[in-house]
This record gives sequence, C-alpha cells and structure tokens, in this order.
Amino acid sequence: MRNYLNFYINGEWIAPSGVPSLDVIDPNTEEVAGVISLGNHTHVDQAVAAAKHAFAEWSLTTPAQRVAILERVCEVYGARMQDIAEAINEEMGAPLTSLAIEAQAPMGLGHFMTTTEILKNYAFEEKKGTTTILREPAGVVAMITPWNWPMNQMACKVAPALAAGCTMVLKPSEVAPFSAYLLAEILHEAGVPPGVFNLVNGDGPGVGSYLTAHPDIDLVSFTGSSRAGKMIVKAAADTLKNVSLELGGKSANIILEDADMQEAITNSVATMMMNTGQSCNAPSRMLVPKSSLAKAEDIARKACEGIVVGDSRAANTTMGPLASKMQFEKVQGLIGTGIDEGAKLVCGGPGLPDGIGKGYFTRATVFSDVNNQMTIAREEIFGPVLCIIPYENEEEAIAIANDTPYGLSGYVFSGDHDRASRVARRLRTGAVHLNGAPVDLEAPFGGYKQSGMGREWGVHGFEEFLEVKAVMGDNAA
Repeated sequence: MRNYLNFYINGEWIAPSGVPSLDVIDPNTEEVAGVISLGNHTHVDQAVAAAKHAFAEWSLTTPAQRVAILERVCEVYGARMQDIAEAINEEMGAPLTSLAIEAQAPMGLGHFMTTTEILKNYAFEEKKGTTTILREPAGVVAMITPWNWPMNQMACKVAPALAAGCTMVLKPSEVAPFSAYLLAEILHEAGVPPGVFNLVNGDGPGVGSYLTAHPDIDLVSFTGSSRAGKMIVKAAADTLKNVSLELGGKSANIILEDADMQEAITNSVATMMMNTGQSCNAPSRMLVPKSSLAKAEDIARKACEGIVVGDSRAANTTMGPLASKMQFEKVQGLIGTGIDEGAKLVCGGPGLPDGIGKGYFTRATVFSDVNNQMTIAREEIFGPVLCIIPYENEEEAIAIANDTPYGLSGYVFSGDHDRASRVARRLRTGAVHLNGAPVDLEAPFGGYKQSGMGREWGVHGFEEFLEVKAVMGDNAA
C-alpha cells in the first residue's frame, strides 16, 4: 500500500500534522491502495508563499537555464516510466499494458519534450517600430488537475509553466494522487529549485477553493468539469486573476455517407471506449446517415464485442474499470436514463459485465435512435456510453453537432478529404479530427463555449503562462 501522507513544499517533503487522511481506492478491487493527507488553508499559504519567494529568482533565469532543467526532467521521467504507468494503473484503473504503458505515462513525457523544444526556439522579445514587446512569466500559478489522464494533465501545465519561468502550486485530484507524488519526486531529482514546484493534496473545499481565490496567485490553470470551472471563475473574480480552463465535452462524430462505414465506426468505437470513456474529447455522439442506421448499429455492436473488460493489470484487458464509485454510480444512472427516455439499447446496458462481481466495471454500451434532446445526448456521461444519432443530410448533421453547450472536439469521416475539411470548418469546436487522425501534442487543445477558456499543449499552451509587456520608445532613433 502506498503511503503518500507528505506534501512537497519549498523543495522538501513536509509531514502535515493534525489533518485527516483519505484512503485511495483501487477501482479494480474496491480495496484501499494507498493513503494521502488532506491539506488545509495553512498548507496552501505555505506553498503559495514558497512559490512567491522562488518566483523572484526563477523568473529571471535564462531560457538556456530552463532548457537544461527540462532536459534533466525528461531524462529522469524516462527512467521512471514503468513506475508512473503502474501508479496510473493503480490509482484510476487504466489498463496497464494497452493504455498506461502505451499512452498515459508517455503522454506526460511527450509534453515535457515538446515544451523543451518550444523553449529552445521561442522569441521572448519582438521589435515593433519604436516599441519592444516582451513576453514575461505570468507569476505564481495554481494548478488543479483531474483523475482521468492524471500525468498528461499535470505535465501539460507544469512543463510550460516551468519553461515560461513561472512558479506553481499543484493540487491533483484526490481520486488519483499517486502519479502527482511521483512527478514531485522526478522534479526534485531533476534539480528544480526549491519553491518553484509545490504539491499539496486535498479536496475542493479544503484546498482547491482557497487556492484559486488566494490573493498571491496570479493565474489559475484548471482541468475538470464545466460545473467546477464556473465555480473557479467566480472564486478568481475578486482578484481578477487570469484563468485558463479545459472543461467538459460532448463531441460529435459525423460519419458522412461517402465514408468507409466499417472502418469509421470500428475506429470510432475504439476511440470512444478507450480509457473507459473517461476522456473529455471522447466522440460520444456518433452521427450517421439515417439510411445507414441499421448497418451502423451492427458494426458498433460487433466492435464492442471485441472489447475485453476486466482487471486493468491483466495483459489482455482493453477496458478497465471506471475510476471511482461516484463515477460508476453516475454512469449507471445515465444508462438508466437513456433506457427510460426511449433510446434503443444496441449493446451493454446497466450492471456489472458478465463474470465480474466487484470493482467499478461497466459494460461497453451503445444506444441508437437517439435524438439530440435526450439527456444522454446533452450531458457528459464520462463513461463507455456511445449515442448513435441519425441525420437526413449534411446540413442537419452539422446543425446537430453544433447544438450543444460544449465545444471541445469534433470528428469527421469522409471518403473525400476536402469535404471532410469543409465540414470541420463549420463545427464550433476547439479541435476536429479528420478520418481518425490522432491527437497532436504541438496542436492547441481546448474548447469553445462551455468547454473552456484558453488553450493547452504546444506553443499556444506555453503562451498561457506568459504576460505581454510593451516597452515604448525602447527602439527610438
């Protein structure tokens, strides 16, 4: 069992006294996998003070100095890759072989490597006539990260913040805090100076809310639900902090009539069910031509039959459990709502999968004949639940896709690349994947509407941690 009771503040592991602890549950077994401490306002104040003090020196380091630190982080991270994968597997149930080792752990390293290359070539000064435009570190950053892609979401904040010259306080999800502890160890071993990175575990009321409202925090970077994002904006309003939010999604996946239906739907089901559907950009609304609805149902059903649900440590498992009891109950409830509202259950449904007696496992579920006003088409389920929605023509498909309060991602499949690209340009989303294109760590990640504000990943994510200063008359003749 993992004992992660200490916090990392000002370059040291601090044992908090007089605070409650929290059991971290293995979602495969429903048994205790580890324990963390739940911090409070005192620990937030200590961490913020350390970050504020460290900012004075860290913000003045040269890009070359920060590149050296980031390269060392990449080296240490690479040596700990297996440890990281095992922690993610244990804390939130990502299948060890097919997901934690292959994607979850490497994504974190990918962000550190990508950011290092950006920093090597980034122009922090620009001449415009008689003015010099400077890009400077934003200050002390509060980071709050989720449990679904834990290391990915920490790395895509920590890496650019370090590169920009910011200091930070991280509060990871208390559901999946193990990988954050390993990240602190990695940064410490890599030589990140004391106070630049600080880790305080806790829940929203005890740490999160106070951290986002703290007067010495300059920027809040949050990934999570749209509901929580709205609360953070309100908490940050009194001090007019900059806020960057990556929130929920209900992404539409338009399969046009000229697409290879077999390939498109098989690919889409695999993408939807990956990470047990717990990805904010999951293609959860599949839009298919009404004339092809029966064919689409059959392909989707067969694709789900190939998914192996089980203990996430088993080598052949392709879909593990949901991350927590709370998430399990939410997903089960929404599956019931889909049935009650008259959606056609193609496969899956409520209850544990056959042969499984415990753990937060859910059946890979496909609903069809869904209309866009049903609850399962409007709410982010965040589980392995796919909604197939029929459409009459391309214009209706685009209208259905855009009829959502979210706008994080979108997907288009077509046998005509130019047509797919035209449709993509009409979707009100922060990203669109054409014909199964994978994510790109150099591309901006973020959404329109209630899917967030600002961007992560690549140069756009790096610039979220910079302020812009104009020095007028600096280039006067």
